[in-house]
Amino acid sequence: MASYLDVSRFPREAKPITQYRKFWASRFGKAPYLPMSRQEMDELGWDACDIILVTGDAYVDHPSFGMAVIGRVLEAQGFRVGIIAQPDWQSAEAFKQLGEPTLFFGVTAGNMDSMINRYTADRKVRSDDAYTPGGEGGRRPDRATLVYSQRCREAYAHVPIVLGGIEASLRRIAHYDYWQDKVRRSVLVDSKCDLLLYGNAERALIEVAHRLAAREPIESITDVRGTAFIRRETPEDWLEIDSTEVDRPGRVESHVNPYIMVSQRDTTPAQTPSKPQDQGSEVAVVTLHRSPKPQSLPRDKTVIRLPSYEQVRADPVLYAHASRVLHLETNPGNARALVQAHGTGATARDVWINPPPIPLTTEEMDHVFDLPYARSPHPRYADDQGRHDGATKIPAWEMIRFSINIMRGCFGGCTFCSITEHEGRIIQSRSEASILREIQDIQEKVPGFTGVISDLGGPTANMYRIGCKSPEIEAACRKPSCVYPGICSNLNTSHSALIHLYRKARTLPGIKKVLVGSGVRYDLAVESPEYVKELVTHHVGGYLKIAPEHTEDGPLSKMMKPGMGSYDRFKQLFDRYSQEAGKEQYLIPYFIAAHPGTSDEDMMNLALWLKANGFRADQVQTFYPSPMATATAMYHSGKNPLRGVRRDSEAVDIVRGDRRRRLHKAFLRYHDPNNWPLLREALKAMGRADLIGNGQHHLIPRFQPATGGTYQSARRKNSTLAPVRARRGELPEASTPQAGRALGGKLPRIPKVNKPRSKPQR
Repeated sequence: MASYLDVSRFPREAKPITQYRKFWASRFGKAPYLPMSRQEMDELGWDACDIILVTGDAYVDHPSFGMAVIGRVLEAQGFRVGIIAQPDWQSAEAFKQLGEPTLFFGVTAGNMDSMINRYTADRKVRSDDAYTPGGEGGRRPDRATLVYSQRCREAYAHVPIVLGGIEASLRRIAHYDYWQDKVRRSVLVDSKCDLLLYGNAERALIEVAHRLAAREPIESITDVRGTAFIRRETPEDWLEIDSTEVDRPGRVESHVNPYIMVSQRDTTPAQTPSKPQDQGSEVAVVTLHRSPKPQSLPRDKTVIRLPSYEQVRADPVLYAHASRVLHLETNPGNARALVQAHGTGATARDVWINPPPIPLTTEEMDHVFDLPYARSPHPRYADDQGRHDGATKIPAWEMIRFSINIMRGCFGGCTFCSITEHEGRIIQSRSEASILREIQDIQEKVPGFTGVISDLGGPTANMYRIGCKSPEIEAACRKPSCVYPGICSNLNTSHSALIHLYRKARTLPGIKKVLVGSGVRYDLAVESPEYVKELVTHHVGGYLKIAPEHTEDGPLSKMMKPGMGSYDRFKQLFDRYSQEAGKEQYLIPYFIAAHPGTSDEDMMNLALWLKANGFRADQVQTFYPSPMATATAMYHSGKNPLRGVRRDSEAVDIVRGDRRRRLHKAFLRYHDPNNWPLLREALKAMGRADLIGNGQHHLIPRFQPATGGTYQSARRKNSTLAPVRARRGELPEASTPQAGRALGGKLPRIPKVNKPRSKPQR
């Protein structure tokens, strides 16, 4: 079969991951589970592990869990791989349980960022952790990659440490930290690791492992794509340009010049960043080192110098500029290396980030997903009868045990999402044969399978085998999204391969139903009505998740999401084909409150849309500024990095403070009586008291129920008090049932659907 993804169009064509000579330890064969104890190592005949992976998740040997994928990929290369899962981080003893690895420690916080896993968007501690047995919270430390790296260094000081996973990936440069409300240094600097691998790291990790096995010092491994490391100076054969050649930030205050050549830095006297000048006073302009135009330089020997950590920490506008440049350099076909100074004078160090990894081909994706996964948690987590339930049940595994990931990546470019920053925007798809084999594997291996595949999807359900029509254009493109502000004319929007896959999957022996549980990109789906019909007729289990996120153009433009016209077209198709199939099915739309660029009026209009369309949201998403996301740069800087960043460029309305964030959430839950006092106050302040009343056109009522709960439950509990409360002005004189209908009491409620905080991803 020919490869769907042709890597030859990318610079420095990558070596296939299946063509390395296996390490000598391959003679030990495959382990039923990667060992978590010395006893298991002894049973396998190992005297040591070559690589020990440390993770903040429980170990589930399933291809949706990053450590399982990395471990099995390295095992397939012949290495002996052990797992230390959720160790006690209070001392180094737990990090010695498998002994000293012969090659390196691989460290990750797990499938989720440890801070997002631990804290809500309101910075409150979560009580649960879906990646821990029994859902128990608190089993991993805050900023787990830093803590685990420190303990590995304490355990065996001379063993190399390689960071990976989504937490490290999104902190590879100086980044805004929402929980401390400040810019933190690159995780490379704080962890004191030797190498960081970002994105889906199979290709880079295999090369690094074989080079370390060949006794190459880790300090010399500086040419692997998808890696970041510390460097003292730029090599002589590299051409360095400043980031203003890529995107000019405009007039800036006088700071330590972050753009001077590394060789000049030690001789340049340090300066204290100046305070912003008063309005009307003279503003200094940094004198930049000017290099030849980027077009005249060889990209594979060009590095872009970003503003330093000290610079972006002191200046939010330069932070937005650095974020914009980083996102411009994410296409594997044309990205250049990036460098960012940390420290000044004798303590100066450069964080060097190589271009993104070359995506995996279809054959390589098949190799990764066809490895011998047990598809269940390690036996350590089972009870005496070998069952994984009760206190031993791992919620994240329960959620995906019957699901299949058919692709990677996302070209949507939503500014609040980190999938593109981590997995890239080039879709990497598996072959149909590999996916069908995995369905059969589930039938054979997973206990409790009833013939229903819970999800056949990925980061986005309907991007399978979709990509640019022209390899040359794709390799040169610098657009952050292929579908915003409209679908690119060069994008192949055919869903034929996915339709064929659906039809083959549901006809397999023993398969009763194949559902699509991942979110559908509906603006892409409407380009293929045949796909929508296939999806709605056969693969929706009553509810289908989609994410319009908002109804108003202001926030949608900051999210890079389509307008509601696409939603309306999709809903028409969805309703039409559901009716033709004789099924009662519903769309479950998700919306975000408090996103940068959202005004109070925008949220009010969204609430009016929700009521007019009969939606009562039980679940509310509040914007969460995750590291490295474009929307996070907006949140921190108040500027829009989707356009050129200037001092006088577009300002973005930022929703800060607990009260305003509560208000935006309250608009999403306009039907909750607990929110009515806050909404009444806000509507009056906005000059929209006309929306307070008991008619169908009103958003909230004038009265307040005496008890909590929904309006209807309050009405039932207090029906005998209605005349008294009416005289007090708490209820309208009209009968309570009419008031209930006027307030939308008979409108259908959006059912509560368990939505994970983050898809399992590395």
